[in-house]
Amino acid sequence: MSALTAPSLRKNGKQWHTPRAAFRPTRSLTSYTKRLSTQKATAATKSKEREMKAEKEEERQKRITNIRERREKKAEKERFENMAEKMHAKRVERVRRREKRNKLLKS
Repeated sequence: MSALTAPSLRKNGKQWHTPRAAFRPTRSLTSYTKRLSTQKATAATKSKEREMKAEKEEERQKRITNIRERREKKAEKERFENMAEKMHAKRVERVRRREKRNKLLKS
């Protein structure tokens, strides 16, 4: 019997295993009201987290749409500038041809 009481030796000879404690269920030890209060607290924190995440995502989407709108405005501005340059160049070419024709008529 003295061999059984010593913590280093086991009866079945498996001394390399760590000794285990007896299984004692602890679920019913906490009262229902206490569990309910902890569940309410976790639900409140989770809802707050969800709200914060939604707010953060909304800010992110706002930034993305702002960037997208700025890029679209910039592209449109560049396109109008190019059109203006082309129109100006065409007009210059037209005036040049007209002047050439006038010159030929005058001579």
